[in-house]
Amino acid sequence: MEKITEQPSHFDNLEQMSVSELLQHINEEDLLVAEAVRKAIHQIEALVEAIEPRMKRGGRLFYIGAGTSGRLGVLDASELPPTFGVSGDWVIGIIAGGDEALRRAVENAEDIPEQGWEDLLAHHPTKDDSVIGIAASGTTPYVIGAVTKAKENGLLTGCITSNPDSPLAAASDFPVETIVGPEFVTGSSRMKSGTAQKMVLNMISTSLMIRLGRVQGNRMVKMQLTNAKLVDRGTRMLQEMLGLSYDEAQERLLEAGSVDGALSEE
Repeated sequence: MEKITEQPSHFDNLEQMSVSELLQHINEEDLLVAEAVRKAIHQIEALVEAIEPRMKRGGRLFYIGAGTSGRLGVLDASELPPTFGVSGDWVIGIIAGGDEALRRAVENAEDIPEQGWEDLLAHHPTKDDSVIGIAASGTTPYVIGAVTKAKENGLLTGCITSNPDSPLAAASDFPVETIVGPEFVTGSSRMKSGTAQKMVLNMISTSLMIRLGRVQGNRMVKMQLTNAKLVDRGTRMLQEMLGLSYDEAQERLLEAGSVDGALSEE
């Protein structure tokens, strides 16, 4: 299989470039990412529409990946509870090598095909659950193994990859292929591929949270009030929506514990 993610950069002699040249050329490459994601919207749509009814039945969503891909999945999953007020075990990120791998590379963690499914089994998956494998190359054994076994056991499977017609896509029910081209630094898939993964994860999780009733209008009415900034944001939402003074809105917000709770008291 030819890997676009491993093809030589369109640029050479990087060490001879000025800082300005480096930044401009990286930005030129980054401009290609949004278009690559746009071309994959129909694939993303199919994946979201397949996951939604499962989550409405109580199913969970798992992201699984290694290295940068795994970190991005864990990041997206970890941001959903404070943003949308959901349980921390509704969307779960799993990374090869465990939590230690979030901060530093764990040697050979991604090369064991059986380990991905073993890590999923620790969460007692059911047939209402969905698994999205994340791997820029589409060839990571840990991720392919997890997705393959998940599909065999009746879970819905999807993936996010930056190579066309990859083994991971073939193993998935709903592949998402964002073909961003060679990286600025050859093979450094933390760059354009990672940016595309982040964009797609944002699209998947945000769309699902909206469809599952965690947004009203365009507001995060179920967000957790975990810091002063979010209390202020919630207060201003209630000010605008209910015509209250700032102090009245904040008092009502803190009593109810959320914007949604305060609105339900009306």
